[in-house]
Amino acid sequence: MKKVHPLFDIALVFLKIGTFGFGGPAALIAFMENEVVIKRKWLSREYFLDMIAATHIVPGPNAVEMAIHIGYLHYGYLGLIVAGLAFLIPATTITLIIAVIYVNYGKLPELSGFFYGISPAILAIIIMSGFRLGKAAINNGKTFIISILVLIAYFYNVDEVILIISSGVGQIIMDNLLNCIMFVPVILPSFINSFSDFLLHSNNRLISLGLFFLKVGALLFGGGYVLFAYVHKDIVNNFQWLNNRQLLDAIAVGQMTPGPFSSAATFIGFLLEGYPGAIIATIAMFIPSFLIVLVLGKYLPKLQNNKIIKSILTGINACVVSLIIGVAISLIKPVITDIATLFILLASLILMISKKIDPIFLVIGGGLSGLIINNFISP
Repeated sequence: MKKVHPLFDIALVFLKIGTFGFGGPAALIAFMENEVVIKRKWLSREYFLDMIAATHIVPGPNAVEMAIHIGYLHYGYLGLIVAGLAFLIPATTITLIIAVIYVNYGKLPELSGFFYGISPAILAIIIMSGFRLGKAAINNGKTFIISILVLIAYFYNVDEVILIISSGVGQIIMDNLLNCIMFVPVILPSFINSFSDFLLHSNNRLISLGLFFLKVGALLFGGGYVLFAYVHKDIVNNFQWLNNRQLLDAIAVGQMTPGPFSSAATFIGFLLEGYPGAIIATIAMFIPSFLIVLVLGKYLPKLQNNKIIKSILTGINACVVSLIIGVAISLIKPVITDIATLFILLASLILMISKKIDPIFLVIGGGLSGLIINNFISP
C-alpha cells in the first residue's frame, strides 16, 4: 500500500475536523484528540494535554492554535500552514455562505432539526474527551484539589483566564517552587492593543475592521465567546457598526457552523464591508495565531523539561479538564430536553466507549436522527 504524504494526511485530518467539528473548542479538541492521539498516535496523551495548556497561556483561539501546532510538530513549517488553512477553510467558507444568505434574505437557514439531534452527540464527545484527558491529567492529590476548586469556581462564573493562571500558580505553590517568576507574554499583545486603539478611528472602515480583528486575535484569552464580548464593547457600543440583533445572529452563526466560534469574524466582516470585509476580518483574526505558534512552537519541547514550566502545565492541565467537564455539565439542561435527545446521548456514549465508531459518524448520525424526529415523528 502506497504511503500517504504527511502533508496530505495533515490536510485530510484537519479538513475533516474543520468540516464536521461542531460544538466549540471543547468538541474540536475532542475531535483532535481522537484523530492524532488515538487513531494516528502522532502524539502521546500527556503531550497533547501539555499543548492544550500551552494554548491557554498564550493569546488566540485555542482550537486554532492546537491545529497549527499539531501540523508544525508533524511536518514543520509547511505542516503548520497546511493544518491551519485546512482547519479554517471549511468554517470560514460555510460562514461566508450563510452571511451572503443573511444579507440577501434577512434570516438564517432553518436547520433546527439537524442541530436538535447533533447537540447530544457532541455532548457525548465532550464527556468522553473529559474522561480520557482526566485520567492523564488528574493523577494525584494536588491535581485533584485543583480540578475540584476549578470546577466549583466555574459555576460561580469566575473568568477562565483567572482560573488558568491560578491553577498554574497553585501547582507551583503545592510543588514548593516558591522562588520563581511565571512569564506571561503580554508585551506584543499590549503593543498591538495600543496600536490598534490609535488607528481604529481611521476614516477607512475596512482598515479599522482589520485592525480591530488583529487586536482581538492577539488578545483573545479564554475561548471563542470572549470574541463576542469584544464585539459588543467596540463594534456595537463604541463604533455602532452593528446592532444587538446582528450580534446575536453572529453568535448563532458561530454556534451553528463547524470549526472555531471565532470564524464568526467572517460573518461580521461581510455584514460590514462585503467580501473585502470578510477576507480582511478573517485574515486579521487568525494571523496572530499563526505567528504565535511560528515563534513559540519549537520551544515547547524544551519548556517541558523546565521544572517550573512543567509545574505550571500540570496545574493548567487539571484546570482544562475541569473546564471541559464544566462545559459538559452546563450543556446537559439545554441539550437534553426530552427522551429522544437522552437516547441520542446514551447511544453516542455507548458507541464511543466501544470504540467502534468515529465521532464524525456520531455527528452525522445525530443530525440525521434529529431531522427524522423533527420532521416525521414529532407532532
